[in-house]
Amino acid sequence: MDDFILDTDREKRLGFPEVIFGSSKSVDLLRRILNEYHSKGENALATRVQPDKGHALMESFPDAHYDSGSQSFLLQYRKLDDTNAPIAILSAGSSDLSAVNEAYFTLNLLGTAAKRVNDVGVAGIHRLFNRLDDFKECRVLIVVAGFEGALPSVVGGLLSQPIIAVPTSVGYGVAQSGTTALHAMLTSCSNGITVTNIDNGYGAAMAAYRILRQIEADPS
Repeated sequence: MDDFILDTDREKRLGFPEVIFGSSKSVDLLRRILNEYHSKGENALATRVQPDKGHALMESFPDAHYDSGSQSFLLQYRKLDDTNAPIAILSAGSSDLSAVNEAYFTLNLLGTAAKRVNDVGVAGIHRLFNRLDDFKECRVLIVVAGFEGALPSVVGGLLSQPIIAVPTSVGYGVAQSGTTALHAMLTSCSNGITVTNIDNGYGAAMAAYRILRQIEADPS
């Protein structure tokens, strides 16, 4: 019985490739899956690759890129110009970087530039106001926050683009590993915000990419 069968038809079917969830896979299995892509000259992304696995994989794929903070392993990291990036990833604080970077590297796999803007949370709301003109130029916004998860509601009341909110497992006590932020985002009074699961930067990036593809297909 095969221990993996790649979904090689996914890009043709959906417009984006399969992404590997690495958390529960062994180094050997990840190496063999990644080598299937590498041998064909194709890019691939593995998410939630723990540091010991990531460093072991870098020995097999020395030209790859591994980000230990977000646990993202990318066979081919592309340097994309984010000057006019269609997607912005905002975070309330630098403690949310894991989800921010997971979204960023997912979009990099897809060849889509994104600008990352950290530390614009409600504890220093002036920092958000100082960047509003920059965000108005983007097509889709990913907004990441832990604690009480207020940032997406504020952004949703100020900017008109599709907003994808990502609650993170950051915070003390009753923050409950992101549950409080998740509930706050789900009950936001800002209309039309989409919410992912806790810490799911990958899911937010994929949702943003789907939206962006539809916008670009019909720019009117």
